Amino acid sequence: MTFKTPHSTTTRRLAMSAGLTVAAVAAALGTGGAAQAAPVTLPVGGEALGSALSGPGSGVADALTNSVQGIAYLKEHQLNPLAKTGTDPLANGVATQIADFKPIGTDLVTGPLANGAGLQDLPVIGGLVKGLPL
Repeated sequence: MTFKTPHSTTTRRLAMSAGLTVAAVAAALGTGGAAQAAPVTLPVGGEALGSALSGPGSGVADALTNSVQGIAYLKEHQLNPLAKTGTDPLANGVATQIADFKPIGTDLVTGPLANGAGLQDLPVIGGLVKGLPL
């Protein structure tokens, strides 16, 4: 028969907390040495930075050219990330027809977005965006 004394449970708790503390410190020291900072690389190379600073308008011209390329991408980019999926809330439409008039519904607005349209494919804005010289 084994009798438990108050000292045995206290000793076990103390030993367990000491062991956990030692394990946590060892883990922190072990991962701290492995995590080293990577060397910093600048996104703009020395030559590109030098050419931007060399002429009075060359940096502005480069920035304008690169920004136009970004806008051209936005014209064709799919606006709705859920388009062409089963979870797209814009794929649901509501329509109504009164007497002999042409039916009208929300698909006129949400239809292009649900089909993965870009900015140039939208009904009203598309004509304006297509007119941009990009």
